[in-house]
Amino acid sequence: MVLIARKDLKLSAGKLAVQCSHAATSCALAASKSEKRILERWKNDGARKICLQIEDLSSLQKLAGQAQSANLITHLVKDAGHTEIPSGTITVLGIGPGPRRSIDALVQDLKPY
Repeated sequence: MVLIARKDLKLSAGKLAVQCSHAATSCALAASKSEKRILERWKNDGARKICLQIEDLSSLQKLAGQAQSANLITHLVKDAGHTEIPSGTITVLGIGPGPRRSIDALVQDLKPY
């Protein structure tokens, strides 16, 4: 699983952690409904999660479309707006769990957050 956060939002460490947690939880719940075998394999292999950065919203949305086209589990996190950023702001894209090679092919050029 990868969690891709927008660098342009300059989120605090705590806010980033919570937004990534939302993405990871939502992706895992989606997998539990549609990809149980992949979810079990992911959990048994240590439930790997990697946080990456992306420049802006348009780049994040483009990547989300590519992941969906590849039939990967995805979730875009929209913030509720209670703290640092306005309501509805898209902050993080979660991709996975899924085949490592498929996910890596999409995110290989992104840097760690």
